[in-house]
Amino acid sequence: MLPSLFDATTIPALKEVINFTESRHKVLAGNIANLDVPGYKTRDLSVEEFHGRLKEAFQTHREQGNSWSEGLSSSGPGDAMRRVRDSAKTILHLDDSDVGLEQQVTQISNNQDQHTMAIAIMSSQFRLLEAAISERV
Repeated sequence: MLPSLFDATTIPALKEVINFTESRHKVLAGNIANLDVPGYKTRDLSVEEFHGRLKEAFQTHREQGNSWSEGLSSSGPGDAMRRVRDSAKTILHLDDSDVGLEQQVTQISNNQDQHTMAIAIMSSQFRLLEAAISERV
């Protein structure tokens, strides 16, 4: 029963979005902290590549019919979210451009908005699950 409840939600994907935005926030904050260091190159995590990997995970899940609930706690070879989870470790790139403080703050603000939205949707999903479990629809 529990796996089927989680399979009907987006909680595993939202978990990965939250983890990614937290990792990206650390990288962007480091850029601001080192902005005045001579020779420092700004770093970032590729949002486009993360979204691509997340889309691939959804397609793999749909094709294989695996349970999302497995991806909540495990990281086995059949876990469709494993590659998405590893995104924060592997898609870091250096930018040779001279990025100003305003651009970095804008990136942090956009990242925070995405993080807040994912948490709000996840909270809504948990409230729906709570109502379904307690049979108070």
